[in-house]
Amino acid sequence: MLAACALRVEQSRGRRHAEPPHPYRDDFQRDRDRVIHSRAFRRLENKTQVFTRRYSDHFRNRLTHTIEVAQIARTAAGALDLNVDLVESLALVHDIGHPPFGHAGEKALDAAMRAHGYSFDHNLHALRIVEDFELRYADFRGLNLTFEVREGIIKHSRDYSALEFPELGEYLLDRRPPLEAQLIDLADEIAYQTADLDDGTEARILTSEEIRAGVPLFESFYGEVERRYPDALPKLKFNEALKRVLNLLVTDLIENTVARVRAAGIKNLEGVRRYPERLVAFSLAVEGHCDQLRRFLYERLYLSPDLKPEKDTAERTVRELFEYWTSRPQALPASYQEKTRHEPLPRVVCDYIAGMTDNFIQEQHAALCGKRTAAR
Repeated sequence: MLAACALRVEQSRGRRHAEPPHPYRDDFQRDRDRVIHSRAFRRLENKTQVFTRRYSDHFRNRLTHTIEVAQIARTAAGALDLNVDLVESLALVHDIGHPPFGHAGEKALDAAMRAHGYSFDHNLHALRIVEDFELRYADFRGLNLTFEVREGIIKHSRDYSALEFPELGEYLLDRRPPLEAQLIDLADEIAYQTADLDDGTEARILTSEEIRAGVPLFESFYGEVERRYPDALPKLKFNEALKRVLNLLVTDLIENTVARVRAAGIKNLEGVRRYPERLVAFSLAVEGHCDQLRRFLYERLYLSPDLKPEKDTAERTVRELFEYWTSRPQALPASYQEKTRHEPLPRVVCDYIAGMTDNFIQEQHAALCGKRTAAR
């Protein structure tokens, strides 16, 4: 039984291109499967989350992060009686538009585009991927996903203005996304905050002692773990405390969302869409803990001197390849040269770079810019 405010598959606005129903999978299940079988999804395995493979093969990449988000989102959706199939589809597709090299790559690509009067947004790029770039079907370009999944791709983490983005007008920009889409943003936050504490410690950039001093929520659980498991290995104590942090965040998200929906008097999906703010949220107390955790991660991990050389290399690689192809469009693959007849050259180059894995962009940079860089 789904909650009254959940999005039922029967309420879907359908696909851009009509297709006959499947005998044993509904439309949101088919969307999930199409995402999983796409080339863009497979490429996530070789795209940086925070740490490159210089540290270890054990660190999260975009694909393993996506799987963790899907697990958290499915759990929360089930507890909230939301449409789990839609939630899973949105979780699996939410990062599909990210370029190589994590946020450093995205920052460099956006800067390169802004120099030409454009910009790069990974949500909008994800929409381009599922609408146009994926070529798997004879009847249409893209994956032909349902309206609700396409809407969730662009609206799960931010709101877009119809005035600023008129091309997105079909996606009900004056209304909130369904609860299933709202859930993805905070499941993503839970996943990366807890995972980055874990990976940061494994990389020896963070220590358990630093985390205990800088993240009061973690310290409260660590003290409990030490009392219960005084003889456990330090790593196991860390794991137990981190597990409790993750559990608290997910539990609070579920319980506070239930309370907010009830207090708002939401009776159906339209009530969710017309409510003046998003309903999926942490409680004020837990949001305060999340703010502390965000600040700690930015100050001690994301801006760490240990990561700066790789970030600088990533940004330089993206910048130099962007400059190379915008000044030499004839060096682009034939399919991208063809696109320049219909789209601005900077956008075509951006699309090409954004789709690359870390490995491929490094190979391209070594082949095309290596000699020039070495000569400087």
